[in-house]
Amino acid sequence: MAGTDTSKEFMFRPTPAIVLCEPQLGENIGTTARAMANFGLWDLRLVNPRDGWPNEKAVAAAAKALPVIERVRVFDTLAEAIDDLNLVYATTARNREMFKPVIGPDEAADRMSAHIGAGQKAGILFGREKWGLNNDEVALSDAIVTLPVEPAFASLNIAQAVLVLAYEWRRAALKDAPLPFAGDEGEPAPRGQIVGLTEQLGEALDRAGFFKTDAKRPTVMNNIRAMFARAGFNAQEVRTLRGVVAALDRRHERPNPARLRKNDDEQ
Repeated sequence: MAGTDTSKEFMFRPTPAIVLCEPQLGENIGTTARAMANFGLWDLRLVNPRDGWPNEKAVAAAAKALPVIERVRVFDTLAEAIDDLNLVYATTARNREMFKPVIGPDEAADRMSAHIGAGQKAGILFGREKWGLNNDEVALSDAIVTLPVEPAFASLNIAQAVLVLAYEWRRAALKDAPLPFAGDEGEPAPRGQIVGLTEQLGEALDRAGFFKTDAKRPTVMNNIRAMFARAGFNAQEVRTLRGVVAALDRRHERPNPARLRKNDDEQ
């Protein structure tokens, strides 16, 4: 989906930290940063990245998600990366054979939203590309977050998993906010504008000989009024439709050259 508006500033609201444990590919770090930026997350923490940091491949793959890339922090151990967090979730699709609550991404997002809204800090752990998190790392978490994936093909790319959690976070944190562009359609047009459009259309239909009998005109016009009332046109749409009607009306009034030639030939 294209739609980045470079005129708008990134909003650094309190959000969960995304912690990548020993990521191997710079490209995965970059696409993770992009997924985070899409949904307003900015705190990306790397634990012992294989190729070090900074990483040119990560920057290229981030597709200008600079608010995230520029704030990346690197740690030697997971314990250091989560030192300031008091709610930590570990993502995994495998049975860990340990007692840990298991929740879905929606519940995790709702809990983090309430937690961060109360002034606390939270984070989500993501494991290595090849084998994910180990049991010692999962043990540091408060709960396991797992996605309802197909068991026969449960492995997700890191950025894909981050995208799902980031979306759920945004949904929970901004649940009462309107979607982008909501309301751009404008206020419904005043009734007088709808009446004017209807009258203009009726007069144009009269000139075009649309009504076969005078008796049918009131019924047809009432149907048109009802359609326009249901449509909820805004003022711009009414002006556009009035322009369309006027253009068609003028076209009807102009002589049709083809028809005139045909009449001359018949004579």
